[in-house]
Formats: sequence, C-alpha cells, structure tokens
Amino acid sequence: MSTSAVEPGTRLAERFRLEDRVAESEGATLWKAIDEILARPVAVLTFSPDFPRVHEVVTAARAASRLTDPRLTQVFDAAEDDDHSYVVSEWVTGDTFADLIAAGPLEPERAAGLVAEAAEALAHAHEANLHHLCLRPSHLIWTTGNTVKVLGVAVDAALSGLTTDQPALDDAEGLGRLLYAGLTGHWPGDEEEDGLPVAPMDDGHFCTPRQVTAGVPSYLDTVTVRACLPESRRGQPALAGPADVAEALAGVARPMPIPLPYHSTPPSVTSASPSEGPGTDRHTAVRQHRPALQRPAPVQHGGTVNRVLMTVVVLLVIAAVGVGAWTIGRSLGSPSTPEAQTSPTAGSATPKAAPQAVKPKKAAAFDPPPGDNEENEGAELTLDGKPSTLWKTDTYSNAEFGNLKDGVGLLLDMGKSMQISDVAATLSKAPGGTVELRVGDRAELSALKTVARAKDASGKITLTPDEAASGQYVLIWFTKLPAESDGYRGTIYEVVVHSPGSA
Repeated sequence: MSTSAVEPGTRLAERFRLEDRVAESEGATLWKAIDEILARPVAVLTFSPDFPRVHEVVTAARAASRLTDPRLTQVFDAAEDDDHSYVVSEWVTGDTFADLIAAGPLEPERAAGLVAEAAEALAHAHEANLHHLCLRPSHLIWTTGNTVKVLGVAVDAALSGLTTDQPALDDAEGLGRLLYAGLTGHWPGDEEEDGLPVAPMDDGHFCTPRQVTAGVPSYLDTVTVRACLPESRRGQPALAGPADVAEALAGVARPMPIPLPYHSTPPSVTSASPSEGPGTDRHTAVRQHRPALQRPAPVQHGGTVNRVLMTVVVLLVIAAVGVGAWTIGRSLGSPSTPEAQTSPTAGSATPKAAPQAVKPKKAAAFDPPPGDNEENEGAELTLDGKPSTLWKTDTYSNAEFGNLKDGVGLLLDMGKSMQISDVAATLSKAPGGTVELRVGDRAELSALKTVARAKDASGKITLTPDEAASGQYVLIWFTKLPAESDGYRGTIYEVVVHSPGSA
C-alpha cells in the first residue's frame, strides 16, 4: 500500500482506523490510529512500495511481539503484503529522557534508576536474541502512568538497516550513554542528540561524568566509564551487555513519580521512537508541558503579625469567659446534676485505629481443580514494590477462561489470621474483567468467603469488604478476564493489604 493511497480514515485488518499522520521519513509513515475493537489508541507504521526493508521490519516486529517485559513497547500486529504491509504497536505517552534532562542533569540516583529499568528490560530482550542497537534519549520514556518504557527494540534497527557483530556490547554502550546524559545533561557522541549538547572533551577524550557535573557518586561514574568510555577505564573491565549494566545498577533506588502541581488539562504527548515516529523531531514530539512551580508568598513580619496575634488572644479570652459563665450558670440552675463522666458512654463512638499496610508472607497463584495449578510464575513479583513487574494468568480464548474453569486468582498468605481493612491492587488497564476479594483461614475456595467484588476492573483498584472480614488467606479471584491484544488474561502488578493498626 503506497503512502499516497493511505489516508486518514483508512482501516487496516478491519480493525485499525488511521487517524493522524504523525511523521514520515524515507518511505515509512507513522500514524496514530484507533483499535476499534478495544477502543484504544495504537501506533501504526505503513510503508511505501519502494521501502527496501519491509520484510526485515515486519519480521523484527513479529519477534518483538513475543517479549513479555512490560517496560518494552508491545507489538500488537504485523503484516507483510504486496498492498497492506504494516506494524501495529503500543501508543506510548510521557516524557522522553531528553525532555527530563532538557533543563539540566537529573538527580544522580534518579538517572541511574531510570537507566537500570531500561537495562533490565533490554537484558530480557537479549535473552530472546533481540537487540536495540540505536539507543538514544528519545527511546527511553517516563510514561504518564509513572513507569519506564523502552521504545523500538529490534524494530528501529530494522527500520534503519543497522546490523552489528557485537549487539550486547553495543547496547551496553547505549545504556552507558543514556546514564552519561542523565548525570551530565550532555551527549557523549560526535554531534548533538535530541537537543542535548555534545559532552566536553579533555585531550581528545570525553570527560567523565564527575569531571562534568559536581556531586556525581563515584560508583555511577565508574559504571558509566565501564559502559561507554573505554579511554577512561584504566584497566577496569567493560560492561559487556545490558545484563552487566543491570547488575552494576542493581542497588540503586527505582524511579518514583515526580510531584507536580495540579494540571487541569491533560498534556498532549506521543511516543518518539523511529518505529513510533520515523524521522520526527523527537525533542518536540514528546514533551509534557508542566506549569512552573509557585513560590510561597513571603511571610510578613512586624506590626501586622503583632496585631493579628493580639486579636486572636482577645478572642480566646472572650470565648473562655463566656464558656466559664455559661458553665457556672448551668451549675447554679441544676444543683442536683451529677458531675460529667469522663469515661465514654455505651453510645459514644470509639476511635478506630488507622489501617496499616501489612506485607503478606507469601504470594502464589490459585488455580484449583479443574485448573492445573501451573500459573504460578511471577506471583511473588506482586509484593516486590516494583510497579513494572507482574504476575499474569494464562491467556484464554474468551473472558470465561475458555469455558475450562470458573476462575483463577492470586492467593496471599498473611502468616496469621487478621482483620482485613482493604486490598489495593494494580491491574492492567484493559477493561472488562471482574475480580472478587475472598478471605478465610483455609486455602480452599469453599472456605474463602467473598467479601468484595469489582466489575469492569482495570488499573488501580481498592477492594473494601462490605463488613468485617478476618482470615489468614486473602484471595484476589478473577471470575471474568479482560481482553488483551492476543486473547483474554488477568494481570496484577502490585498488591497492598491493609489491616487495622491494632491487628
């Protein structure tokens, strides 16, 4: 299908409706489209008849579609046809790494945390023999959902025709360059990249991060040098792949949301990888506009404060005199009235202890007969505090588990019986699922009482029992699965159980 024949409104695979042409370069065109079945935006690449690498791009996209790390762009569909070649992938919104450091370097730990997430995701891709080869600041996104996303694994290299005989080393170097940029606000390359100035040089070699920016921890300087500055290693071994970079950064804190003032209008942002936008001006294509932080008004000292304090004191004295007079008058009028009781009466409310988060002792998949109890991989990841890791069910042909079973769930062992105030869970954003909260003292479905239910559950939900519920076991039980791109499955990223403070 030629680019001239593809116009807004065109439908591909009787499902993906092209809406806006985002970018076009060298025969590849990026569109923002709508998946009419799942009612969500997607990114679609189409190709002109003379684009020379359609087969390579589609093959790479199909391979990338099998990757399961949520920090990697998800590929939904890819087709190669004389008239209808295209790639459909996740539409990512957020700030590129270039946006985050446009005003200067990040806090060192935050920069390292973002790159550590990217390194772990790329290590997963390398295990499947898939590589990136062209990592730039525009490929690393801090999404509007406060997660890390790496764009363009395998696909971008195919789009550009890049090949190498040392992919692991090249991707480790790319991660090192990202870390260098985050620590210094400069790009260690031959020319500016995504609006970042070229890193300063000393005697023909790039300066190390600590030479450019004060306050960079020495261990992060060392990681950067080992990854991408061979001239400064001084005998230290190179980091030979993303897994080595991930291991070197394993101890850094993972990125948390940046507090922002309330913004009444959602930002307009798009993804920025060549596979999401070939040849785009990435520095301006993906930018979350933030209002400037307001400084608090200075405190006025002197006469104004004194007058306010005097007014408050006078009012308090008047109030105290009035209360005292009222009390004396009431006592004189009712001499037989007994003294007020200090202890609460039977009808008075007793303050409740504030709920506290209680970490379960164990998490496991719950797939009782007729299930096969083989959906346990990743269950413990729901308790690790990392919003990017997950547990998911098998994929089924329909929302009712392929008519094979009544449900599948995540079982939490609290270690002892306790009262459950509520359970907060982060699910996938796919709508249509139904989830029950069950609590009991035996890990058997018949012994676990349903105390809360959420229909059309997606994203962050809180399951609160309708009445007091206690037990050692807490079950998040899917009775209906949401529709994903390749079938139906349940997904849980994080779980937090709250119990009264007295528990």
